[in-house]
Order: sequence, then structure tokens, then C-alpha cells
Amino acid sequence: MLKAVTRCLWSNPVAGRRMLSHHISPNLSGKVAIVTASTDGIGLAAAEALGQRGAHVVVSSRRQTNVDKAVSLLRSKNIQVIGTTCNVGMAEDREKLINMTVEQCGGVDILVSNAAVNPFFGNILESTEEVWDKGLGPYSVSKTALLGLTRALAPDLAQSNIRVNCVAPGIIKTRFSSALWENEGVLEEFLKQTSIKRLGQPEDIGGVIAFLCSDEASYITGETITVTGGMNCRL
Repeated sequence: MLKAVTRCLWSNPVAGRRMLSHHISPNLSGKVAIVTASTDGIGLAAAEALGQRGAHVVVSSRRQTNVDKAVSLLRSKNIQVIGTTCNVGMAEDREKLINMTVEQCGGVDILVSNAAVNPFFGNILESTEEVWDKGLGPYSVSKTALLGLTRALAPDLAQSNIRVNCVAPGIIKTRFSSALWENEGVLEEFLKQTSIKRLGQPEDIGGVIAFLCSDEASYITGETITVTGGMNCRL
């Protein structure tokens, strides 16, 4: 459930200089933010949080109906937004998303890589062949790889004034994680492990993402921020 967050300042030289300023502001006006898998759950909350702070948001999802619904919702909240279909597993879709953003918005300042696959919940030895075919093993490895990728990219991209951070949510009440919180037994055990005795909400993650993309976080890069309600675990 890791979410990689990259703030790309190269498309706006003024934004790059602002990181060196003593004036700190969470205002994202004039910034362009791409959020993948952003028509529901954490992705939608991130898009809304960025949009509320003034960013021009680009949302995407595999289904056009979901894109249209998200765009309509965000526009009803006076957020500047456009959207397109995108399966991030397809190179041509990723290229289309970037090209559309550059053509219609003039560049990219913020990238929130939120798309993921839904893993199997339960004893790994009880998972079916279909689950393995979907990529359970690679999924688990990829989450660990994201931690290393974040740390590796941060110093390389810092010279281009690009910050790279990662958000690691706990159990957030979304459709994606419903197999966990809809099970009363699992939920009860989870709440025993948290200091804040409630499920996380998508907005809890959206706010953290927006903070990491703001000038208030201008000295943070290469970090993984855990948002777990105080679970007794650390990365």
C-alpha cells in the first residue's frame, strides 16, 4: 500500500527557486499535479487535497466512467481538473497521460504514483494459482523495492531540484482494503495495535501527500512517511 510521491519542479523554474526562499507556504497555485488511480479512495483524496491548495489536477483511471465521475465531483468543489483513462501497466497509456498533461497544462510539477494491484489477504499458503498469476510474489517484493527506489532516486534527482518521498499507509477505509476492515475479527485485532483507535480515512493520507508536495516540506526527500494511527511497526 505504499504510495510514491514525487514533486517535479523542473517544468517551472520559478518553483525551483522558491525552494531556496525563506518564505514557506502550502499554496500550490500554478502547479500541475498528476495523480494516478485517482478516481476513488486515497488517489481521489490526494487529488482533492492538492486541488484545494490550488494545484491544477490531472486524474486518471482505467475506466472512462470513473474518470468522468471524479472530474465532475472535483469540479463541483471548484477544483481545476482534467482527466483521462490510463492503465499504468501499459507504456502507451503512461505516455498518453504525460503528453496530454504537458499539452493541456504546460508541464508537470507534481507526480503522485498511487496505482497498485489488489493483493491476496490471508495465509499465503492458502492462496490460489490465480492469485499467484496476478503477481502476489512480485507485488510483495515491489512494495519493498519502492522503499529502496525512493532513497536511490532522491540524491540523483536532487540536483534537478526534484524531491522524492514515499507514503506508507496503515489500513485505510477504502474499497481497495475492504477485505480487512469489513472482517470484524481482523478489524478488532488491527485496532488493538494502533494508538488511535480508529480506521484511517483517505483524507488522512491525502493531507500528508499534499504536505509533501508543498514548500513546507522543501527539506524532506528520500523519506518514507508512515501514516498508521500509531501501529506498533516501523519500516
